[in-house]
Amino acid sequence: MRLLLLLVAVNAAFGVQKPNAQPRQDDDVPVMDGEAGPCSVEFTVTDAEGKPILNALINVHIAYGFAGVRKLDTGVYTNAQGKGKFIGIPAKVHKPPLEFRATKDDLVGIASVKPAGECQAKHSIVMEKKPK
Repeated sequence: MRLLLLLVAVNAAFGVQKPNAQPRQDDDVPVMDGEAGPCSVEFTVTDAEGKPILNALINVHIAYGFAGVRKLDTGVYTNAQGKGKFIGIPAKVHKPPLEFRATKDDLVGIASVKPAGECQAKHSIVMEKKPK
């Protein structure tokens, strides 16, 4: 008992706090920060029937800067509502539009975004079975 009181007193004296033990909520939108510019795009990924798809991977390849010498390959997984967001996207890219490709199992979907024209965008991606 004395040891427990001593630990509590030491933690209080040095400002040690419990880590935030709250689990991640299913409705939190996963965010990937490219740290390359001011633009963002949020996606809602669904199947052909309009049902959100959990854990779909949305990937993008971004070439930017002078002659497209800077490259950024990044991705984000969707949450239970089929949402995922990219922030820190450059407004000027080498070859617009950017092509965001969502995949999961045998499903695939694509969305095109021109960051210069829609710097704070929201898009949908409808996923369908990959052609054989």
